[in-house]
Amino acid sequence: MGKGQFLGEFEQLVILALLRLGNDGYGMNVRRELEGTAGRNVTFGTVYGTLDQLEAKGFVTSHHADPEPVRGGRARRYFTVEPEGELALARARDMIGRMWDGVALATDKDASR
Repeated sequence: MGKGQFLGEFEQLVILALLRLGNDGYGMNVRRELEGTAGRNVTFGTVYGTLDQLEAKGFVTSHHADPEPVRGGRARRYFTVEPEGELALARARDMIGRMWDGVALATDKDASR
């Protein structure tokens, strides 16, 4: 598997946010999901840069919707996770799970007290 087929941590979070958002996956909502659910404060530039990278890898696709029906309304760019993106996410989850097998942290012992 080539280097581009692996997902970084933030790429995983962005794909998970898109999956959680369903048909409402555009930049602002992805950012809100990352802040609200993952507790990650991120800029729009970081979100859109990552979405562009994921699209270049073939993991997501995007389309523009009609502009909002208000003065100065902008067309939103919506993103959809492709099957290749879901497969890459599943591979990342499985790889991390295998790496965690048999690992015990000192903090795990503290938590059980």
